[in-house]
Amino acid sequence: MTRALSPPYETLPGPATASWVITCDHASNRIPEEIGCLGLPKTDMERHIAYDVGAAGVTRHLATHLNAPAVLSTYSRLVIDPNRGEDDPTLMMRLYDGSIIPANRHATTAERERRLALYHRPYHDTLAQTINATPDAAIVAIHSFTPQLKGRAPRPWEISVLFSDTDDRLSRALIKALDTEENLCVGVNEPYHGHLPEDALHRHGLRTGRLHTLIEIRNDLIETAAQQKAWAVRLAPLLEHARATLKEPIHG
Repeated sequence: MTRALSPPYETLPGPATASWVITCDHASNRIPEEIGCLGLPKTDMERHIAYDVGAAGVTRHLATHLNAPAVLSTYSRLVIDPNRGEDDPTLMMRLYDGSIIPANRHATTAERERRLALYHRPYHDTLAQTINATPDAAIVAIHSFTPQLKGRAPRPWEISVLFSDTDDRLSRALIKALDTEENLCVGVNEPYHGHLPEDALHRHGLRTGRLHTLIEIRNDLIETAAQQKAWAVRLAPLLEHARATLKEPIHG
């Protein structure tokens, strides 16, 4: 079977006793060499449609401050989206925020399966291994969102917590912690609902009963390395406080 020329994931080490595992599904806008070109201009590949701007930097700093392992994707979400189930129609986006993705527009079933095998499944296998190696860890997924989609209203939230109603334990505790911060506009399941069937946290959090939450930060607030570090420094104690308030075990 064809192999990717480089791993579709990056892992940051952490102790088996870690309290957290940090994930970043949309860390990179890289197009793997074996894919070639998606047919988009550079300006589009630098936009939120290709990756979560600033999320990788926040993830790295947060992993450092929480002494936690992390798993980050190393390819663009436009190649194939690791935060979608294998049967999700948006797994390989054909149109996103006004931009057509030429290489995906007429992609065959065989090409979809090839990308699943090369990028999607190895990422999730590695994420599962990292989580299984840290039995007392809760999962925190770091994402970012654009301040405004084309033709849509501006998004006022600076940070948002996303979750499924099936298990909102850690998310609700984190929202309470964030609400103590002054002059911070916090969204709850905004600008997206926090549950898609078979998405990353469904697979690795809901299915296993593991404590988990998804954090979205507006990407104009984490454009620079300094901003990314500042948000990680801000979030680390809030996450620790949120977890400390819970009486439920890590595994439900």
